[in-house]
Amino acid sequence: MNKQIILKKRPIGLPEEDTWELQNNPLRELKEGEILIQQHYVSLDPAMRGWINDIKSYIEPVELDDVMRAGSVGKVIKTNNHQKFKEGDYVTGWGGVQQYVITDGSSWFSVNPTIAPLPLFISTLGMPGMTAYFGILEAGRIKEGDIVLVSGAAGAVGSVVGQIAKLKGCRVIGIAGGAKKCSYLIDELGFDAAIDYKAVNIYDAIKQVCPKGIDVYFDNVGGEILDAALTKLRLHARVVICGAISQYNNKETPKGPGNYLSLLVNRATMQGILVTDYVEDYGKAAIEMGRWMAQGKLKSKEDIYESIENFYETFLRLFSGDKMGKLVLKVLE
Repeated sequence: MNKQIILKKRPIGLPEEDTWELQNNPLRELKEGEILIQQHYVSLDPAMRGWINDIKSYIEPVELDDVMRAGSVGKVIKTNNHQKFKEGDYVTGWGGVQQYVITDGSSWFSVNPTIAPLPLFISTLGMPGMTAYFGILEAGRIKEGDIVLVSGAAGAVGSVVGQIAKLKGCRVIGIAGGAKKCSYLIDELGFDAAIDYKAVNIYDAIKQVCPKGIDVYFDNVGGEILDAALTKLRLHARVVICGAISQYNNKETPKGPGNYLSLLVNRATMQGILVTDYVEDYGKAAIEMGRWMAQGKLKSKEDIYESIENFYETFLRLFSGDKMGKLVLKVLE
């Protein structure tokens, strides 16, 4: 039997518990060329909120009565003449929020749990890490001496963005909610400064901490913080739009930033980042980040909760801020 989180309705605003349904369904027999994966960990990401809206986006929405989409990592426990994977292999892919997956193996990749713990392959060595790597290096085009401001800086993507920027010789300021997260950024991750947006006027705080302005703003939250960052752009600044978590549960269409003319005045650029655009270079990024981690120059934090039955309350942590680093759900019983 396979416990699965099934999408049952499209929410308006913050999803309620009956947006999904926990089902326990029998597994069918494998067809020729298929594998059965026992999932260990599932990735919970803010983008999941957008995937359940029935609107045109960079990816098709999750269909009603389908398994909730999610990245995952697990172990191949059965095969039927598969050419690529064998029993005992550990793999990562888009397995969804469920305990088992039957697949032909396309878009799944082998991972080595002797190199790093399995949750890392859906964290810093997975989609969030890749997003950070290509977002700050390719879209952000950072160079030594740049002043880099990162919102959502204690999250899975933002924390890696800031650390990579420090490795490249930038001055890095993180924005996060709460004194604990701000201390984490400075004391553990080596950020130069941190802004607790819950305790200050964000416009004044950015002006105070970045008196010379910002060369790169990496945005994970949108809304007022994006608007405030735009007021401090330097000449030829780069704004990287990765997410807008503050807007995902709005019941009305979000309004665009009021200070967008700062892009014109400063001849700045604003660019969106989708990690799937860089899939051919994932291997290169994983090698470099793996080396940084082995050298102690890049830290990764996974906030792991157990049981597929706890999916909904764990999912809500994405939007309450009650988590640190990468949010992961262990579904292996």
